[in-house]
Amino acid sequence: MKTTISIIKADVGSLAGHHIVPEPLLEIGRENLRAAQEKALINSFYVFNAGDDLELLMVHQKGERNEEIHALAWDTFQKAANKAKELKLYGAGQDLLKTAFSGNIRGMGPGIAEMEIEERRSDPIVVFAADKTSAGSFNYPIFRIFADPSSTAGLVIDPGLSTGFKFEVLDTKQNRKVVLKSPEEMYELIALLGNSNRYSASRVWRARDDLSCAVTSTTKLSLIAGKYVGKDDPVAIVRGQHGLPAVGEVLVPFLHTYIVEGWMRGSHWGPLMPVGLSDSKCTAFDGPPRMVAIGFQVSNGGIASHRDGTPLIADLFDDPAFDMARREAQDIAAMLRRMGEFQPARLSEESMEYTTLPQVLEKLQNRFKPA
Repeated sequence: MKTTISIIKADVGSLAGHHIVPEPLLEIGRENLRAAQEKALINSFYVFNAGDDLELLMVHQKGERNEEIHALAWDTFQKAANKAKELKLYGAGQDLLKTAFSGNIRGMGPGIAEMEIEERRSDPIVVFAADKTSAGSFNYPIFRIFADPSSTAGLVIDPGLSTGFKFEVLDTKQNRKVVLKSPEEMYELIALLGNSNRYSASRVWRARDDLSCAVTSTTKLSLIAGKYVGKDDPVAIVRGQHGLPAVGEVLVPFLHTYIVEGWMRGSHWGPLMPVGLSDSKCTAFDGPPRMVAIGFQVSNGGIASHRDGTPLIADLFDDPAFDMARREAQDIAAMLRRMGEFQPARLSEESMEYTTLPQVLEKLQNRFKPA
């Protein structure tokens, strides 16, 4: 039996600036998805927020890129955006870059990651969702999970992992992709993924049998809109255990913070902070950038649930084990802010092309003289 996991997100409006999705919008998400479950369009769902992004987690048997599932998400975001406009919330409908649904939500603004799987005897899933950062922010942890034995001991001591993994890398500037295999092409893989502004790790498969292991969203909002309309705020799905990295190994890269693009006005480098759902709100300088991790089990086409149908969800970063990463993020955030608008705190000129900075500098162009 094939089961599809879809995580689709959009910033449709936030309370008091760009920091959190208010309850009325979350409730619209729950109502719409509950109605879809009653009609048997989806089997299970979970609605949550990553900062100011409304996250729709759906488990169904319609396959990837299904028009009905994508239409459900689009309709939900539209209703939530309308409510946001009614409440005069900030950034109402910000990520909805098109006016009419055309059969596929990709390229319309919302971020999406989908994975169709053949259910195993037990299938643990981790869904990651980030706010105030870019699609390339998953490059570092995805590499460490599936290619770095210092994070994933199973690459050395589990024969099921010893043949390695294949990585699909997307070139977001030229809209092309390449597949590289680790460990044989590890250095080439790092050469690409190390440039997180241009390249994104979009999919991962187990090399010996092409089992689907991970998928990330790769939407670049600025490339769709032609200007800065908010950061990409990516999502990812990762499978664990039984010949794949253990869930503990999947989470190891987040024991320390690391630096990502985004933060205030999408124009700065900032430390990624792993947080539980209750702390998923970006307030300090619109940050620091946040990441949440939702763990669950796929069971008979849906999310393993309580007797009343409530999904069994693990809030994986709600754990003092990640306190060190949070302290590191606070220290680095303070250090970077002391630099103000001087590089390297601010992004490079190339990365600022789609922000509002070019409009500020335009008035100076005619004043430049030969040196």
